[in-house]
Amino acid sequence: MDIKKSEEIKKAVRERYGAIATGTSTSCCGDKPSQPTKASSCCSTKEPDDHLVQYSTSVGYNHNDVFNVPAESNMALGCGNPTAIANLKQGETVVDLGSGGGFDCFLAANQIGKSGYVIGVDMTADMISKARQNALKSNFENVEFRLGEIEHLPIADSSADVIISNCVINLSTDKPQVFKDAYRVLRPGGRLAISDVVLTAQLPKEILGDLSLYCECTSGAITIEEYQSELRKAGFKDISIEPKEDSREFIREWREGMNLEQYIMSANIQARK
Repeated sequence: MDIKKSEEIKKAVRERYGAIATGTSTSCCGDKPSQPTKASSCCSTKEPDDHLVQYSTSVGYNHNDVFNVPAESNMALGCGNPTAIANLKQGETVVDLGSGGGFDCFLAANQIGKSGYVIGVDMTADMISKARQNALKSNFENVEFRLGEIEHLPIADSSADVIISNCVINLSTDKPQVFKDAYRVLRPGGRLAISDVVLTAQLPKEILGDLSLYCECTSGAITIEEYQSELRKAGFKDISIEPKEDSREFIREWREGMNLEQYIMSANIQARK
């Protein structure tokens, strides 16, 4: 992808998720033309509402997950639950690529305990601000949020035990560099635990050319084979990519009438350094 196109996409992604963070746009769980531009209830509530709980459980979280972290950290932007496949242990250091409001960071912090540490990285300043406010209000002292791009992580070499990410890598315009930098940051033996969408059929031109659909986790997806190849080139081994057939149900709702579930599905992606 040429630099001009890449920067155009980054700008659009940053603006979209900045608007979600500040409550001036809906999240993936309520993005219908008939709805107002004000954020839907699943994006900014003090207590999770039924819509948020329903979406969160449909992608892989349980009720305890939803109610045991700051409610405003969960904006229903994911396509899976990376903390469920990460096998997190007490005292580990975890990095979340594209941490948003901090939902998965807080779940990870609960699992690794006070002796562990979580670093969330996001390129959207408003998301970082929101996540930091969530951490402060709920007294999460072992969670930190850093502004940065997932292609060039603001994290030291060989300093993390686990890298998680939830429906974010598809948004990157340079996925090989994402995997390369993730490999750099992980300690030897460190592991990836990623939820992301993968391409299952060739996208029509009208979807590929729609910038808003790139921002909505669709037209930036790559195939399972491409994912495996790029992870392998970055140096990872023990690569496992498991598509989730039932994910087509909630993907169908992302854009009514477009049948997105015919082209993409969510997958659990794991690998080791």
